[in-house]
Amino acid sequence: MSSFKHDNFNDRLSTQAAARKAQIEKFKARPAPDDPAVLAKRAELVAIAEARKARIEERRLAREAEAARLAKEAAELAAQRAAEDVARQREEAEMAARRLAADADSKARAQALAAEQKAARDARYAARQSRRK
Repeated sequence: MSSFKHDNFNDRLSTQAAARKAQIEKFKARPAPDDPAVLAKRAELVAIAEARKARIEERRLAREAEAARLAKEAAELAAQRAAEDVARQREEAEMAARRLAADADSKARAQALAAEQKAARDARYAARQSRRK
């Protein structure tokens, strides 16, 4: 079985000091803000951000154009349907007018026929009465 390494207090202090010294060296080894590599990296990040903004704007414009196109198509379709509805209503009105005219004509014929039949019946009745006298 393995056991823990039992360091004494001085070993732990020296390990901590070495770690702190390594951290300080790492911090000091960092390039300065005016270093060409840092400036190049910063310029690259700015270019990437600007390209991203351009792509986002391009997508937004494309969405707006698509929305405008769809709205135009919907308006055209609505206008076409309205025109079709008006034409259908006009045809229905014409058919209703024809039906009313046909109904009025058939009623007029029926009344004329009824009047002729009554006149014929009255004439027969009058003839019968004149024969009896």
